[in-house]
Amino acid sequence: MDRILLEVRAGAGGDEAAIFAGDLVRMYQRFAEKTGWRFSVLDSNQTTLEGFKSLVAEIKGEGVREALQHESGVHRVQRIPKTEKSGRVHTSTASVAVMPVVEPQEFDLNPSDLDISFFRSSGPGGQNVNKVETAVRIVHKPTGVVVASQSGRSQSANKESAMSMLRSKIYEEMQRMEAEKRGDMRRSQIGSGDRSEKIRTYNFPQDRVTDHRIGKKWHNIESLLEGNLEPVVKAFKKAEEEK
Repeated sequence: MDRILLEVRAGAGGDEAAIFAGDLVRMYQRFAEKTGWRFSVLDSNQTTLEGFKSLVAEIKGEGVREALQHESGVHRVQRIPKTEKSGRVHTSTASVAVMPVVEPQEFDLNPSDLDISFFRSSGPGGQNVNKVETAVRIVHKPTGVVVASQSGRSQSANKESAMSMLRSKIYEEMQRMEAEKRGDMRRSQIGSGDRSEKIRTYNFPQDRVTDHRIGKKWHNIESLLEGNLEPVVKAFKKAEEEK
């Protein structure tokens, strides 16, 4: 059974970027539900416009890593935002990271490297939704990586989720640095997983989604955002086989 961490963050574009990040979150959640995978939110920072500044979820199921490994990178949307009164098309971005879930026995963190604090969970708009400090924030002092979890009902559940996120992030960063040392980081455009790389554009005026790595285009954006990601997954599988 595969397990991955999915992180979606709003990029450039203010409120519209957060709305687009929310669209991507729902796309992956619906795809997971259709495929029979379990989608569990570990942490989220929701905005008042049905958007997300950031969200981290664990997705568990057969073949999940193979299906979603090519989603890492910057996703770009071109459309007239709900917040736009003059009808102009805006360009906004959101970044997606797909990381393996790393077990403690595979990669352990030194407790003395961690700064752990607790706070109250907050909902959209920042209001506190919990009177007890169940949310957990962990700082990895050597690298400055910060993670938080507030979706669980208890402090211990949130701490476990936060530790899982931290292990995955530190492990991924170490793997990236190792790959850079070996000089093979960008051997292949497909699946390089570079978060700064613009990988896909969702053009609403032309009802077209373009993946810039394999040069494929799909129409019917709304269907894709409803979680019908099968054509994209199949296209990448075919591209991998043809390599």
